[in-house]
Amino acid sequence: MKLVTYRRHPADAGRLGALVDDRVVDLARLGEATGEPLPDTMLDFIELGPDAVRVASELVGEMEGDWPLGCTQPRANVTLMAPIPRPRKNVFGIGLNYVKHIEESARGLDTSIEMPEKPVVFSKPPTAVIGPDAPILHDAAMTRQLDWEVELAVVIGTAATRIREEDAMGHVFGYSVMLDVSARDNRRAGQWIFSKGQDSYAPFGPCIVTADEIADPHDLDLWLTKNGEEKQRSNTGFMYFRIPHLIADIASGMTLEPGDVIATGTPEGVGAGREPQEWMWPGDVIEYGVDGIGTMRNPVVKKG
Repeated sequence: MKLVTYRRHPADAGRLGALVDDRVVDLARLGEATGEPLPDTMLDFIELGPDAVRVASELVGEMEGDWPLGCTQPRANVTLMAPIPRPRKNVFGIGLNYVKHIEESARGLDTSIEMPEKPVVFSKPPTAVIGPDAPILHDAAMTRQLDWEVELAVVIGTAATRIREEDAMGHVFGYSVMLDVSARDNRRAGQWIFSKGQDSYAPFGPCIVTADEIADPHDLDLWLTKNGEEKQRSNTGFMYFRIPHLIADIASGMTLEPGDVIATGTPEGVGAGREPQEWMWPGDVIEYGVDGIGTMRNPVVKKG
């Protein structure tokens, strides 16, 4: 299933939905109409575990084309939010996880050309998360080097603490798309959270695709354009540390919980690695996506 958080009006709280063709199906309302209780938020749904995915998927399959009154509406009539509008804790980011990106970072950002021995982990606070079409805020007083990084995001489904790598994929709920926005001139003695974690620096969405729908998360094309010009195109198969390794590594010291998000790193093509270097400025439009999951669009807007 493709799961979303949506709202009809700006003041509305987000509700859990499933994307079915050009419609959004409200899963809680569908459950009420069919006698199968389902929650109305993404985090509550993830916490219910695999049985909730099975029940919801079966309901959607059974009722498709004959939806109960009030359970669906056209996709065009709603606004999609980030699938998890406010994660319970920081998003886990992974730096330097594609070989060619390691090479371009060594040229443009003075990072090491050597392959990391362990995953490079940083984080973005929940306040950095925004959804489709929401503005990326450009504060010229803070940065003159605002950069883009398209990434596959992994959403955790069941708690993981000190697990074996071979068991890690059993803890995955699904996959999404994230833009790792980076203020390159805000790195502080090797500490990245200020560079990576400012407000609006984690666009996330447009949906979460449940793990059963993705045959191989290490064979997905990902891409990014700025103002229609392609800047990044690669495949998740070029990850240096693969998803099971990332999950097991983080869980070796920090418990991963349902709804936690791991952004798995970006391929080559970022602005800092270009000659001459390129940055995002107010008026730019960034579009990006991962095949099989979806496409995101975010304008860059001057912070008022």
